[in-house]
Amino acid sequence: MKMEYRKILEAVDLSEKKLIIQPQKYGGESSVISMRMPKEMLAEIDKIVLETGRTRNEILMLSIEFALEHMEVQKK
Repeated sequence: MKMEYRKILEAVDLSEKKLIIQPQKYGGESSVISMRMPKEMLAEIDKIVLETGRTRNEILMLSIEFALEHMEVQKK
C-alpha cells in the first residue's frame, strides 16, 4: 500500500496545498444485492483489491459505474 500512496503523491501538485475530492456520482440510500459470478472472476477482483488497497465493494462499484457510462444497448 505504501507504493500506491507514493503514486498518489507523485500525481498531486503539493504547491497548491489543496486536496480536491470529487463527489460520488451515486449517493443516498443503498441496497444490498446478491449475485453469482465465476470463481475465476472473483479471484481477479480480489487480486485488484490486494493491489489497490480498496475494498471489494469499491472495485465492484467503480467497475459497474464505468460499465454504465460506456455501455451501449443494441436493439433487436
